[in-house]
Amino acid sequence: MRFGNAAQQERFLLGILSGEEYWCQGFSEPGAGSDLAALRTTAVRQGDTFIVNGQKTWTTTAQHADYMFTLVRTDPDAGKPQQGISMLLIDLTLPGVEVRPIRTIDGDHHVNEVFLDNVEVPADLLVHEENRGWDVAKFLLGNERVSIANVGQSKAEIRLLKQLLATHDLLDDPIMAMKLADLEADFLAQEVTNLRMLSALAPGADVGPLASLLKLRGSEIQQRIQELAMEATGPAAAVWADASERDSDGYGTHGWLFSRAFTIFGGSSEVMKNIVAKQSLGL
Repeated sequence: MRFGNAAQQERFLLGILSGEEYWCQGFSEPGAGSDLAALRTTAVRQGDTFIVNGQKTWTTTAQHADYMFTLVRTDPDAGKPQQGISMLLIDLTLPGVEVRPIRTIDGDHHVNEVFLDNVEVPADLLVHEENRGWDVAKFLLGNERVSIANVGQSKAEIRLLKQLLATHDLLDDPIMAMKLADLEADFLAQEVTNLRMLSALAPGADVGPLASLLKLRGSEIQQRIQELAMEATGPAAAVWADASERDSDGYGTHGWLFSRAFTIFGGSSEVMKNIVAKQSLGL
């Protein structure tokens, strides 16, 4: 919507909106996660085609995706790591694409490795300008980090958490009540910050460093919700079971383990703090 040309918008946007075509995001690589500018997947232009070679990792739901937004290095001799990077739209059914599952600590299949071996990508699937993909990535990541903050989901989960506490007769427990009040106060501050950002944001504008602050606090709050739910559920939360057999409360080992990733994906908390310190506080 922001950087694609008219032909790309006509070809892809309706399928994204309807859900008929599903996408994943090929950003992280072995050795290039939080330091994304260190990516090494290459794309060499040959006439009307880019020949792509490399590996992506932690690629969420690539096993279901039709296409992948992919950051590639098109100028290995660029002066800075952020320069010489381009954004390609890659059809995951093309020859040379291999998706391998990664089983995460919660026992589920959320993420994958994606191997790209001499994949021929039409040059008209270059988004924006060649060697200007970092501009696209920064804009995309700002919006992604706001979504990872999950303000609406956290609000719903806090309501469910209160129901869980009531079920286990813990709403009047002074220690649990104190932890819940502290969580709700922090969430309210996050919600107000999110609304302040939305009210000031012009259509199509970059969210800026506030996205990093929202992601930082939002991911921590989501982890705390899972931790309190684990405390409330008690020993029953430790029962390991398949998805179809999990506790009806909806909380347990699986959710808590998966929540460990919240402060890592989309930019780790350490990276978010650096962005806020540099771009908001001028440190």
